[in-house]
Parts: sequence; structure tokens; C-alpha cells
Amino acid sequence: MKTVIQTYNERPKHTVRNIFISVFLLFLIIWSSPVLSLPDAFSAGMAIAKNIAKAFFNPQWDNIFTTSVDGVPFLMFETIGIAVLGTLLGALLAIPFAFLTARTIVGKFNVIGNTIITTIRSFPFFLTALMFIRVSGPGPMTGVLTIGVLSIGMISKLYIEIIEDIDPGILQSLDALGATRYQKIRYGILPQLFANIISVVIYRFEINVKNATILGIVAAGGIGFTLNVAMNAGRWRDAAAALWGIIFVVVLIDYFSTKIRKKLING
Repeated sequence: MKTVIQTYNERPKHTVRNIFISVFLLFLIIWSSPVLSLPDAFSAGMAIAKNIAKAFFNPQWDNIFTTSVDGVPFLMFETIGIAVLGTLLGALLAIPFAFLTARTIVGKFNVIGNTIITTIRSFPFFLTALMFIRVSGPGPMTGVLTIGVLSIGMISKLYIEIIEDIDPGILQSLDALGATRYQKIRYGILPQLFANIISVVIYRFEINVKNATILGIVAAGGIGFTLNVAMNAGRWRDAAAALWGIIFVVVLIDYFSTKIRKKLING
């Protein structure tokens, strides 16, 4: 039998490849370094971070404990509403894309669906938001449309994986029993898809709550716009109040969505 040392010495040698990759990565780092301006970025960033840190533990409490349309509770409610409607829109639009792209359903013709989904996923987030602002104007509707369209790519990909993992044995058994197409979908496909699809939608909703917050920066509704204005104006206590609202809601949603997804997957 070979000893451990002999086995180690007989391992595949990739010295040339590793040297080439290392040199290539070093070249990329050196070639990219001129775009950095660390002294200016560091000093400006530290000043902003210091101001936010001071205000973080002494936010503008009036903005938190208020029912005004300019207050944190209403703006966070609007942000969550944008995420909910956008996620539902994306989840519904992703269904036909997924079924028309799953290899187990359309075979080699899935290249058409894959091309469309990849194209949708390639659109930058803010560019899509700016395009919809031209269509529907600034406001929550822009946020809903942007999140809905951009959710199609990721949700479709996950739907496709779920569909392609369906147990074919169940469908074959239903065929043997003489089940109709509707019965096969109702009793063979949907029970296998439902829990995983709901889990995917909830997971995407978590992401979209954060995206909806960012979208406010480009006047697409939600608390992001208020946060951006407060920071640009140097109103750090107002910015801290908005941050507290975002943190509270994101933590709450992450906690409950994780619980629900585990329950759905594990039964």
C-alpha cells in the first residue's frame, strides 16, 4: 500500500496554473488601483459615520412616535406595502416564465425562457427604477413596478429548480390510474411545489423590503427618500430615526420569515 507521503507526492501538480492565476489577479489589482482615492473617501466617510453614531442613540423621537405621513411609522408601512405588492407581482409573473423554461417541461426549447430571464436579471436596479419613474412618475407605484419586474429573474430561477426536482414517480402513478391532466396538476404537481414556492416568495420578500428602502433614494416611495434627504441636509437625528425604523422592521421580518420558511420546508 502507498504511504501518505507517496500519495501526497503523486498528487496532481498545478504549479504553472496557480502562478498564472496569481500573476493575473495581481495585475488586475494593480491595474484597478488608480480608481481608488482612499484618503478623501476615508476622511469624508469617517466624518459622516461619526455624526450618525452620535445621533444614533439620540434620534428625533418625535419622528418615531407619530402618526404623521412624514413620520417613520407611516413611511415604513409604505415601504413594506411596496415590498409586498412588488413581490406578489414578481411571483405571479415568474410562474409562466418558470414553466416555459423548466427543462423537464419544454426540453431543449428552454433556451428562449433562459434568455428572457437572464435579460431581466441583467438590468441594473436603479436604471430600472429611473425608467419606471418616466412611466408612472415618482411615488410608490414606481417602487412596486421596479421590484415586481426585477423579482422575476431570481424567483423564476428558483421556481425552475423546484419544478425540475418534481418526483416523476408520482405523475407516472397518476397516469397508471388514468388521471386527467388537471388531476395530475392538482394532485401530482401542486402539492410538491406549493411549500417551496411559498418559501421562495417569502425569501424574496425579505430582500425586497431592503430594496424598497433603497428605492426611496430615487423618489420611488418609502422611507429611503426621507433618509437620503436628512443625510444630505445634515439632519443626523432625523436620519437616525429613519435608521431605527429600518432596523426594527428588517429584523422583525427576518425573524418571522425564517420561522415560516422552516415550518413550510420541514412540515
